[in-house]
Amino acid sequence: MSRLIYGARNTVGIALVTTALAFTLGASFGLLAATVGGWFDPIASRVVDVLMAIPPLIFALLILTITGTSIIALILVIAVLDSTRVFRLSRAVAQGILTMDYIEVARMRGEGLFWLVRKEVLPNAAAPLIAEFGLRFCFVFLFISALSFLGLGIQPPTADWGGMVRESAKLIGFANFATWQTATFGLAPLLPAGAIALLTIGVNLIVDWVLHMSSGLKD
Repeated sequence: MSRLIYGARNTVGIALVTTALAFTLGASFGLLAATVGGWFDPIASRVVDVLMAIPPLIFALLILTITGTSIIALILVIAVLDSTRVFRLSRAVAQGILTMDYIEVARMRGEGLFWLVRKEVLPNAAAPLIAEFGLRFCFVFLFISALSFLGLGIQPPTADWGGMVRESAKLIGFANFATWQTATFGLAPLLPAGAIALLTIGVNLIVDWVLHMSSGLKD
């Protein structure tokens, strides 16, 4: 139980930092690409298309095999891969907002690029970005757990839930399911796996509630 709790701090903490970095990169470039337009928008979009064309798991396995399986490398690789999805969403949302009349009024007043992004586009794009943050956190969390299960994520002796599933899976072969006491060896992998499932469902429920509250909808 103590290792399960310690693994939660590592897995959730790393996933949260990775998601925040991915959102900082993806949302910043996505909003800038939609607002600036010109040559910057197609170039940034094509770079994102190239990154999205590569399967994320294969790309992450390749890069982590080359750079090593340190926590810093894990965070940077997953953040760059996940920022492409955030770029697509933020760019699409911003392009819809930039057609509004109040954006044209702000431009006629002589407001600068960063003022438009910070004061006009970002506040109006907050609701879908909040929902996407929760979904991205779940995907990153599951991705880190999958890499740890394959042996390229968080390395032992540091505890994390994906690695605990891999380690405890060996106990299934030694379990005797004739009695409840001896069957606990075979049920050991269900503890970290169940924690992963519960956290994923819980985060999605919280995101739905936050999105409902921020949208102003009533029951």
